[in-house]
Amino acid sequence: MKKTAVITGGAGFLGSHLADRLLQENCKVICIDNLITGNLDNIGHLFGNEDFSFIKHDITNFIHVMGPVDYILHFASPASPIDYLQLPIQTLKVGSLGTHKALGLAKEKNATFLLASTSEVYGDPLIHPQTESYWGNVNTVGPRGVYDEAKRFAESLTMAYNRYHNVKTRIARIFNTYGPRMRLNDGRALPAFISQALNNEPLTIFGDGSQTRSFCYVDDLVDGLVRLLFSDEVYPVNIGNPAEITIKQFAEEVIELTGTKSSITYMELPEDDPKVRQPDITRATEILGWSPKVDRKTGVLRTIDYFKNQLKH
Repeated sequence: MKKTAVITGGAGFLGSHLADRLLQENCKVICIDNLITGNLDNIGHLFGNEDFSFIKHDITNFIHVMGPVDYILHFASPASPIDYLQLPIQTLKVGSLGTHKALGLAKEKNATFLLASTSEVYGDPLIHPQTESYWGNVNTVGPRGVYDEAKRFAESLTMAYNRYHNVKTRIARIFNTYGPRMRLNDGRALPAFISQALNNEPLTIFGDGSQTRSFCYVDDLVDGLVRLLFSDEVYPVNIGNPAEITIKQFAEEVIELTGTKSSITYMELPEDDPKVRQPDITRATEILGWSPKVDRKTGVLRTIDYFKNQLKH
């Protein structure tokens, strides 16, 4: 008997890759998305698969799914600064009301619930690298707070459902992830740099470029998420690649790998932009036997190829 997985935000970048992987794991997959930042192109290749179905629905409203459900993966949320700054109320609602509805479905179906949390719960961190025991440094009233606090609340609500309703829950703290199906215009560093480089435009760095990020290729991330889903670990687990790099170094890498003649321009750093990001993945390694396998050069070249095809259309 095949297990059934519901993925909220299933037409998004990460949700669609999870759908692919869970179908490979012999699951039936029900994707729910209201398409405000998701895209049907990400799951178009799955519509002929009898084990896949799509429901267009805003999960801040009651979620109804027929039949048994074994897994619920809650990935619905605007996830890039350009999105959640334009959609602040929707971001807060999907992190609060949407998480509540998804957990309610997990309780009703006796399903395992996996929350897509984020490294943004650490805010602009005062410890480095970031461990799961760190409580974070978040400006609740800053413009980024709509995303950071939505995810922090979602973690609290998830643990409350675990403790009070005995729902089987998992919490993944996802660090910067990249790969095919990212949107060219989603505002994050990697798609911005690649699209600018492929168009021979200057690469835009915010601040002086000394801030760091740690980029994880999507296939590695999905492998970590699935291992977490199938584990018994209740408390948050960092999933990301510890290979840290400054934004300036990263821009220079993209220029080299695209073979562009692009220069670099500098603009003012946005408010509350984290100065450092690097996951401590000790728990993921020890509990899940997981560590990233795809090196940055390989992953970025694959992503460049994807964006080249996108720009042709």
